[in-house]
Amino acid sequence: MDIVVAPQALKGSLTAGEAGQAIKVGIQAVYPESQIHIIPMADGGEGTVQALMTARGGQMIWQTVMGPLDRKVQAFYGLLADGKTAVIEMAACAGLPQLKAEQRDPRRTSTYGVGELIRAALDLGCRSFLIGIGGSATNDGGAGMAQALGARLHTAEGKPIALGGAALSTLASISVEQMDPRLREATFDVICDVTNPLCGPQGASAVYGPQKGATPEMVEQLEAALSHYASILEHDLHCSVAGLPGAGAAGGLGAGLMAFLHANLQPGAQLLIEALQLENAIRQADLVITAEGQIDEQTMYGKSVGAIARLAKQYHVPVIALAGSLSENAHVVYDLGIDAINVLPSGPMSLETAMKKAAFLITQATERALRLVKVGESLQERRQRGQDMRKTPSA
Repeated sequence: MDIVVAPQALKGSLTAGEAGQAIKVGIQAVYPESQIHIIPMADGGEGTVQALMTARGGQMIWQTVMGPLDRKVQAFYGLLADGKTAVIEMAACAGLPQLKAEQRDPRRTSTYGVGELIRAALDLGCRSFLIGIGGSATNDGGAGMAQALGARLHTAEGKPIALGGAALSTLASISVEQMDPRLREATFDVICDVTNPLCGPQGASAVYGPQKGATPEMVEQLEAALSHYASILEHDLHCSVAGLPGAGAAGGLGAGLMAFLHANLQPGAQLLIEALQLENAIRQADLVITAEGQIDEQTMYGKSVGAIARLAKQYHVPVIALAGSLSENAHVVYDLGIDAINVLPSGPMSLETAMKKAAFLITQATERALRLVKVGESLQERRQRGQDMRKTPSA
């Protein structure tokens, strides 16, 4: 059997590569002679840098920058083999994994470190940027990033606004005259896995604010701040981004990248699929196994698992998806081309335990799924024998 293994990272527990190796162990327990092709995937969040470096070659560059709160962190970006292209995961400096649960507060968190990573890559001579914006802890519309690159975001008193999403409500004017001049020579492609607008019921604050620590009252405050920010962007930069698909990604960083850097947003999963030549592998496969932390309705909208399933469906290749958890309406993903879903936990356990045992659990979930595949093969063989016997004339 020829099997393509194309998992995403399971955030906080396994990288995409580690998940792939754990799945391989489960496959070999059932189909020891199978041909296994591990292709780690990402969609703009965790694992994007590593996936693109695997595809194109390059090296990891470490840099001290500001984290989501006002303190320094060790972050990284990828310098691809051409020496001119930088791959940045915003989550490396401004992501939820940077914070403990009690520290999450999108009124205060900032994308300033993202701008510092861009500036560091400019210093190395990079003029082509791929920026993944999944997994953010922020809701500042990319204002912090812009400030780190020299943009002036001032209050009515002419003072710089504070960092964080709530401070956008104090914004009175924006000037880009002092932004790093090297940015004019650079191009920015943004790897984005969502299509949410900046504001409104499907916007950054309403949809993603709660998972970043926002209470209902905070969501209202952040929504008003982003709406005000959008109006200033339109007035001062003549850039209307509030309703654009993807503008609400990463707490509005999508909007900031488009407004300040004239960035082009594109589906991250599709970019990785092309870079890793996944279509060629799937075309020749008998089975595809993919995985992610949670399968829900968002899987349908740009995430790797959904994109992989749609591609496999074109070639009539069955897909098994492994997940740490399922939402109540996860069944909608069957329409994508996913044929079966298996959940990792084998019984009641805490999230902490499940995350610690993630490699073991994903191996066991893979083995359970493939033993059911073997049952299907046996039934098919039995059915075929029965048909052959009925066709054989009796003596």
